[in-house]
Amino acid sequence: MNLEFNIDSKKFLNYYKKQYLNNPLKRDSLSSLLKGLIYNKSEMCKSVDLEPVAVVDKGKIVMICLLAYAHRMPDYIQIGFFESEELNMEAFELILNRAKNLAKEKNAHKISASLNIHVNYGLGFLASDYDSMQSFGMAHNPKFYHLYFESNGFKSIDMVSYKKNMSCVNELLNFKIINKLNKLYKVREANFKELKKEINIYTNVNNRAFKDHLFYYPRIVDEDLELFKDLRFLLKPENLLFVEKNGEVVGFMLWYPDFNQIIKPNEMVGLKTVIKNNFFSNKITTFKIVEMGVIPEEQNKGAILALFNYCFQLVKGKYDNVESGWILSHNDKSKNFGIKWADGESKRYKAYIKDLNNEI
Repeated sequence: MNLEFNIDSKKFLNYYKKQYLNNPLKRDSLSSLLKGLIYNKSEMCKSVDLEPVAVVDKGKIVMICLLAYAHRMPDYIQIGFFESEELNMEAFELILNRAKNLAKEKNAHKISASLNIHVNYGLGFLASDYDSMQSFGMAHNPKFYHLYFESNGFKSIDMVSYKKNMSCVNELLNFKIINKLNKLYKVREANFKELKKEINIYTNVNNRAFKDHLFYYPRIVDEDLELFKDLRFLLKPENLLFVEKNGEVVGFMLWYPDFNQIIKPNEMVGLKTVIKNNFFSNKITTFKIVEMGVIPEEQNKGAILALFNYCFQLVKGKYDNVESGWILSHNDKSKNFGIKWADGESKRYKAYIKDLNNEI
C-alpha cells in the first residue's frame, strides 16, 4: 500500500464520482468543481496550493483526498474531497502523515477535515440519518468516516440543519411586524443582467457578515463570480435576495430548490438538470435556504426577518418543505432562530480540526 502524489487526474476524478453515481441516497454535485481544481481551471487555483493524493493498494485506489493550503487561511492544511469505500486506518495514516508534513512545509499548525477549499463549496461530514436522501449541496458519507478523525486526535465541530413543513403555513409574520419591517428595509431580487456588479455586492456582504466565522476566509469577486456562473442556468434572480436599508445592501439570502430531487442516481449536475428544472420543477417539493448573512451593524434588527418574509411570499404554495443549510452548534443566534421557526432538526454534520501544536 502506498501514497501516490502524481495520481492520474482522470483516475482520481473517476474514483470520486464512483462514490456517488448509482447510489439511491447520494448525488454527485461537486465533481465539476473538483475537476476545475485538479485540472488547474478554477479561480481558486490562483490562491490555493493543491495536492491530489490517493492511497493505492495492488494497483487499486482505496482512498483519495485533495490536500489544500489556502493562502488566505494560512494556519490550516485542509483534507478536502475525502473519499473512502471502506474503513482502512492504514491508508488513512498515509494521508494524515502527508498532511502533517505539508503543514511543516507551509508553516501551518492545524489540519481541517471536511472543508472543501472554502465553506461556499462544502463543509461537514454527515453525522446522522445515513439512510436518508442527500440534499443538494450537503454531504452524504458512511458513518465510519468519523472513526478516521476521532481516532487520530481531531476535535469535532458539530453542525445541524433544520426543516419545516410549509404546506399548512399561510403567513410567516403578522401584519404589524411586516409593516414595521417594510418601513425599515427593502428586499430586492438580484439582477443577473449585471451579474458582476451584483456578485461584487454579494462578496462584500459575505466578507463583512462572516469575518468571525470559524472556517470562513475572505473571498474575492472573481471566485464568487465563477461559482454563480456554474449555477447560472439553475438559478433565477429570486434565488439571491438582497436586503437594503437607506439604499445600502446590509444582508442577503441565497436559496434554491433541492435539485437532487430531479437528478437520477446515475446522473451528475448538468444540462439534464437544467432541462428537468425548466420542465419538471413541480416535482421538487423542498427548497433550501443555503446561506444568509447580515453585516454586524444590522444584526438582530430585523433584516433577517425581512428576508424570510420576502422569501416566504415567493415560495408559498410551491413547496411542501424547507430545509436550512448547516449551522454551527455554537452559533446560538442561528440555532435559536432555527429552533423557533422550524419543526425540528433535519440532519447533523461534523467538521474536524487537529491542532498540531498539541502533539509531542
